[in-house]
Amino acid sequence: MAKDRDDTDYAGPVRRILIAMLVLVLAFTFLAWRIDSPRVERFRAAFIDRFVPTFDWAMVPVTKVMGMVEGFQSYARIYAQNQELRRELQQMKSWKEAAVQLEQQNAKLLAQNQVRLDPKLTSVSGVVLADSGSPFRQSVLVNVGSRDGIVDGWATMDGLGLVGRISGVGNSTSRVILLTDTSSRVPVTIQPSGQRAILAGDNSALPPIDFLEHPEQVRPGDRVISSGDGGVFPAGLLVGQVLQGTDRRLRVRLSADYERLDFLRVLRSHPAEQLRDAGVLIPPAPPLPALPEGAPIPTPKPPGASDG
Repeated sequence: MAKDRDDTDYAGPVRRILIAMLVLVLAFTFLAWRIDSPRVERFRAAFIDRFVPTFDWAMVPVTKVMGMVEGFQSYARIYAQNQELRRELQQMKSWKEAAVQLEQQNAKLLAQNQVRLDPKLTSVSGVVLADSGSPFRQSVLVNVGSRDGIVDGWATMDGLGLVGRISGVGNSTSRVILLTDTSSRVPVTIQPSGQRAILAGDNSALPPIDFLEHPEQVRPGDRVISSGDGGVFPAGLLVGQVLQGTDRRLRVRLSADYERLDFLRVLRSHPAEQLRDAGVLIPPAPPLPALPEGAPIPTPKPPGASDG
């Protein structure tokens, strides 16, 4: 019997009583809050003034949660704005690249229009169609050919510097062998020392200088131009600047922009006129005045001699 008395469950009835009391309290609170009466209104005001200020500690979690929600919403807005700015920045970069390319093309075209190498040296401009695509041959194709009067061996420039020479002419296209090709050999002059040398291509971006008589007179930064020897190229075409490579050899940093060969100018080279008769260069002696018979013939005085 004592065991049965000890096994009696009191939790269920107590739980039901507490739930009933809670429901009654909530119902009374709801009714009291809904009653429209001056007395009830004063009761509500007194209740709020008495208990609500003391519940600030209970509102802290709610305040923190609301702050976190607002912070997350603000972060979401900032993230969306950041993504929009990234897209605009990417577009601006593409516009900047396009503007730089247009500026370089404009500079090349302006340089081609303003260059004056020789009053009789004319040119034909063409657009680069493609390159050879071979690691063993450095060349490009241009859209000018025999119909435009192009001849093998003519020099080509990009408006900034010498690019190469014509090697192979078709009706509407021509192949240009670049200065970097292994078959390219160009006579050059190094200024200010005035030394003559050969620019030999080796399929690298910095072709070396060969057959230099006095290398000690050449300094990095010296200007390299075509010498015109052998009748390969006209003299005075800008090639580049001297620098010292990693192999301690003297090389040339080419002035032509090989990364963006868009337009090329083919120079119409004419064979240099050769003067074989020196007589036309020396003016004949002035005729002697007529002298009476028996008079001594005067001896011509050297230039600059005074009478006396």
